Amino acid sequence: MAQNMLTRVPVREQDPKVRATNFDEVCLGYNSEEAVEEAQRCLHCRNAKCIAGCPVNINIPEFIGEVKKGDFEAAYQIISLSSALPAICGRVCPQETQCEGKCIRGIKGDSVSIGKLERFVADWARENGIKPKAAEVKNGHKIAVIGSGPSGLTCAGDLAKMGYDVTIFEALHKAGGVLVYGIPEFRLPKDEVVQKEVENVKSLGVKIDTNVIIGKSITIDELLTEEGYEAVFIGSGAGLPMFMGIPGEQAKGVFSANEFLTRNNLMKAFREDYDTPISCGKIVCVVGGGNVAMDAARTALRLGAEVHVVYRRSEAELPARAEEVHHAKEEGIIFDLLTNPKEILVDENDNVTGMRIIRMELGEPDASGRRRPVEIPGSEFEIKCDTVIMSLGTSPNPLISSTTYGLDVNRRKCIVADEETGATSKEGVYAGGDAVTGAATVILAMGAGKAAAKGIDEYIKNRK
Repeated sequence: MAQNMLTRVPVREQDPKVRATNFDEVCLGYNSEEAVEEAQRCLHCRNAKCIAGCPVNINIPEFIGEVKKGDFEAAYQIISLSSALPAICGRVCPQETQCEGKCIRGIKGDSVSIGKLERFVADWARENGIKPKAAEVKNGHKIAVIGSGPSGLTCAGDLAKMGYDVTIFEALHKAGGVLVYGIPEFRLPKDEVVQKEVENVKSLGVKIDTNVIIGKSITIDELLTEEGYEAVFIGSGAGLPMFMGIPGEQAKGVFSANEFLTRNNLMKAFREDYDTPISCGKIVCVVGGGNVAMDAARTALRLGAEVHVVYRRSEAELPARAEEVHHAKEEGIIFDLLTNPKEILVDENDNVTGMRIIRMELGEPDASGRRRPVEIPGSEFEIKCDTVIMSLGTSPNPLISSTTYGLDVNRRKCIVADEETGATSKEGVYAGGDAVTGAATVILAMGAGKAAAKGIDEYIKNRK
C-alpha cells in the first residue's frame, strides 16, 4: 500500500545533457496518477508539524487528503485560503527545510513530497480555469501596496479577500518582482506560471499600476494625504547588489547577479528574437553559494559558457537549496569550494582575464553558527575567466525610505518593522519581505505579506 512506502514517488525531469542547452523547465512535475499515489503516503498526523513549518500555514494534511481522493479543485481552494502563489511556491520554496523538513515520514524514509503536490494542484487548477474565491462584499477602504513581488502580491491578495480596495504600484513594466527578474525560466516559467498567478491575484479585485516609482513618481506621504489611501504596505524587495571591494571589480565583464539575471529573465537576453543581448564569455566565474548564485551559474551555462562557482566555505555550508546544487552539478557546473577571490585580473583594455584566488579553511563558528572561513597563507593561485558574476547578496534601495518622513531604517538600510504585524515607525505604513529582512526566500516574503495584511486589517478596524 502506498501509505507504507518509505520512498517518495519520483518526479520526472529533463535529461541533464538536454536541459543544459535550453531554458525549458527542468522539473516536469507529477501527473494525476503520480500525485494521488504520493498523497497516499501522508499519515495525516493529528499534530501536523508540517503546517507549523510553512511560513504561510497552509493546511497541508487537509489539501493532501483531497488530492488522495482525487478532488483537486477542493485541494486548490484549501491551499488558496493561505497562499496566493501556490504554483510558484511549489517550484521554488525550500520545502526541505520547512514543511517537508518537519514531516514525520522523513524520520524513517523520505518525507512526503509536499512541494511537488502543491505544484501539481496549482497547475491542475490553472489548466482547468479554477480561480481563488474573491470577497463577496467590498468594505470601501483603500490600501496601497508598493511592489508586486511575493510579499506585495500576498498582502494585496489577502486584503482583497477581506474586502479591501487594493492597488499595487510596481516600478517595472511587468508585475511579479523578483519572480520575473530574478528566477530563471528553467526554474519558474514566466508566462505560463508567474503571470497566471498574477492574474489570479487580479481576479480578486486587485489593481496593478506598473511603471510607478514610489519616491519619484509619487511618495508614500502623497498616497496617504492626497490620494485617499488609508494604509500602505511596502514590499519593494532588496534589489541593490553588494560587491567585495576588491581590485578589478569595475572592469568590463563583471556583473552583479542581479543585473545578469534581470537582463536574461525580464529582458529575455537568452532569446534570439529579443533585441536585448548580454555578453557572456567562454569561462564564467560566479562568486557566491546561494540560490541566486546557482541561478546565475546555470543561466551562464545555458548561454554556452564553462562555469565555475567560487565559494569560500565547503559544500556542507552552501546556502543554496540541495536540489539546485544537485541540478547544477548534473548539468556540469564546476564547484571551486573553499576558495575566495582576492583580485579580478584585467588586460590593458580593462577586459577580464581571470581572478587571483586564495584557498580557505574552516575555523571556529561565527555568529550565524557556520564555521568561519580563514585564508591559508601562501595558497594563492590564478584561474582564467573572461566574465565574473558577483552573487553576494542584496540590500534595499534607499529611495523609498529617504523620501518618506518618519520611516525608520537600520544600519543596513532595511526598513524597521514589527515581525508580527509589519507595522513601521510611521502610522499607517507597514512593510515586509526583503525590504525589511534583506534578501531572503519567496515564501518568507509571502509570510511577511500575510502578517502585514492582518496588521493592516486590525489597524483599519481600530480607526473606525
